[in-house]
Amino acid sequence: MKDLYALGHLFVCAFLFYFSSFMVIPAITDITIEALCPGHDQCSLAIYLSGFQQAIIGLGTLMLTPLVGNLSDKYGRKALLTLPTTIAIVPLAILAYNRSRPYFYAYYVIRMFAGMFCEGSMQCLSLAYVADKVGERRRASAFGVFSGVSAAGFVSGTLTARFLSTSSTFQVSAIVAVIAAAYLRILLQESDNGVAAVSEEDPSQPLCSPPSDGDSSPRLPSLTRKVPSVSDMIGLLTSSLTLSRAAVVAFFYSLGESGLQTALLYFLKAQFHFNKDQFADLLLIVGIAGTFSQLTLMPFLAHSVGEEKLLTIGLLASCTHVFLYSISWSYWVPYFAAMFVILSVFVNPCIRSIVSKKVGSTEQGMAQGCITGISSFASIIAPLVFTPLTAWFLSEAAPFDFKGFSLMCAGFATLIAFTMSITMRAEYSVTGQKFSNVRHEQV
Repeated sequence: MKDLYALGHLFVCAFLFYFSSFMVIPAITDITIEALCPGHDQCSLAIYLSGFQQAIIGLGTLMLTPLVGNLSDKYGRKALLTLPTTIAIVPLAILAYNRSRPYFYAYYVIRMFAGMFCEGSMQCLSLAYVADKVGERRRASAFGVFSGVSAAGFVSGTLTARFLSTSSTFQVSAIVAVIAAAYLRILLQESDNGVAAVSEEDPSQPLCSPPSDGDSSPRLPSLTRKVPSVSDMIGLLTSSLTLSRAAVVAFFYSLGESGLQTALLYFLKAQFHFNKDQFADLLLIVGIAGTFSQLTLMPFLAHSVGEEKLLTIGLLASCTHVFLYSISWSYWVPYFAAMFVILSVFVNPCIRSIVSKKVGSTEQGMAQGCITGISSFASIIAPLVFTPLTAWFLSEAAPFDFKGFSLMCAGFATLIAFTMSITMRAEYSVTGQKFSNVRHEQV
């Protein structure tokens, strides 16, 4: 009961954080184009700057998230969760105050650095917190519920933006971000495993002690008391074929998703002249479908089908909806394609659950941080590839008339992830040794 109470507070924090973060997405494309290319529907400079920002955020996330995750294993989840929730307030406050070109550039720079701490750390630390509180058998469902709560924040933020003016959108977003940070500091309890499970000052502590909730995972000593090295991270990811292939799947899936995010809104703006309200409508469909699926379908399917099969199903749906976006021949096709999110949202919780079950209780932060880092590495590469490709095929100098070509390429990246997930399923069913156990045997 106590664990459920603690998870409830975490879910409220996550909902408020993502509500604030996603509220500004429908408006930011119009604000960027208006600041850089006033009076135009297509702006190559906006596309390049957005791609550069995404690449820098990905690079920072790649370097910082495994470190933050590992530090949370030692110093506590709550202490480290304070970092992204507090930093996220600053860029929102800038555009809440003014949206002229100088303020946009200030937002652009600060948002780039804030994103390094916020985009990966919030998810990584929250999933580690959930893993601390939930046994292995229920973990896939719990990760799905967390993703559903995050998606509910996405839906609520997008719906709110649909009925607010642009200036009010950023003001409300900044206020909600402040509330999220205050709620976390006041009400969220520290996780028992958030601080390293075995104290160096207590040599009588047994090497492996049974968990309090009766699941089968032993509580093992922390992997390391120092900052994680590259060899630590590589050792974790290569400790089993499942972890290695999960990292590859996460990379190509994130590459495809980042490519989609890089190109989609600019493609819709150029192809069908979408504005803030139409962006909001599309994002609402994505959010509502994802929330419904993760809160209702995934807990049932994860128990009856298993996360390895759900991962394959989700990746197939993800391929399908990206390919549909790329060949959109009418304004209604993107809305139809968005419905495939009902299945594609299974991907991230399934990868996280598979990885979580392959490591011990005191490596959850580092493991989730490594997967987030792999995803962030993909988000570095994606803008470098898809930004010039999108700008080229949306311009008059395109080699042939196919505005959605960059989206089609993003779909092929997701197709590679789908293929890898099929090969991962067989290995997952026959290996069960945790990285902590491997490490302990080596020592």
